[in-house]
Amino acid sequence: MKVNWFQGGTEKVITKITGEIKAKKVAADVLMVADPSYYLKLNEQGLLLPYKSKEDANVISDKAADGSWYAVRVCNMIIAYNGNKLKPEEAPKNWTDLTDPKWKGKIAMPNPMLSGTAYVAVGALADKYGWEYFDKLKANGLRVEEGNSAIQNKLLTGEYAAAMILEENILKLANTKKEPLKVIYPTDGVINIPSPIAIFKDTKNPDGAKALVDWWLSKEGQQAVVKGWMHSVRGDVKAPTGAEDTKKLVEGRIKVDWQKLANNNAQIKEEFRKRVMDK
Repeated sequence: MKVNWFQGGTEKVITKITGEIKAKKVAADVLMVADPSYYLKLNEQGLLLPYKSKEDANVISDKAADGSWYAVRVCNMIIAYNGNKLKPEEAPKNWTDLTDPKWKGKIAMPNPMLSGTAYVAVGALADKYGWEYFDKLKANGLRVEEGNSAIQNKLLTGEYAAAMILEENILKLANTKKEPLKVIYPTDGVINIPSPIAIFKDTKNPDGAKALVDWWLSKEGQQAVVKGWMHSVRGDVKAPTGAEDTKKLVEGRIKVDWQKLANNNAQIKEEFRKRVMDK
């Protein structure tokens, strides 16, 4: 089966899909973007096809009861630092450590207006610590970058001492290019993002779409996910090389209110913009 991909950041994909929904011409059969909140919204609009995958029993991560979406990969927002610039004992240990004045002007995160995983991180941390947490980060010189790639490059050059970033970016660089970047799993919990896969109800190829979902959720498909340095949604596929055990990370994760993220998208982004990005 030939699969044609449209690839982009979560917000770029959502913008494309939103326009197609308004025109009542959704071109995609299957959707894979960052987090469950957007899928909750689509399902409320009756736009997803409930499908109980033949791999349903093997998926131990988040999924919809009616099969309208399944987590297909697990991403983690963590803290990273450059091991050539900092000793492990000097590096931040948790999210609140990033407000320490010793990191002033040396910390960064991706832009939640563009990155779905960064949006989840903002919502989770605002719920856990209040919006005052972001006031403190702003006062400490937090920089907001377009994406994870810009951050990892500036960690390498030493422009940033520490940053919120996707675990997979750091694992890939550390293991394939032997770069000195290190992962910190915050003691107050990683921000765990079960990224879903779903089928649009108006698909012209339901059999092909179901086959694609089944493959991604199969052991073979999940091994491909792990090769991309993300965690599997199955219990019989090991975590990526160099990563903490998936089960341990999930058990200690920061609680995320997916429904709140779905219902208050614009308000959460506006609050972040006012507190962090406005001059």
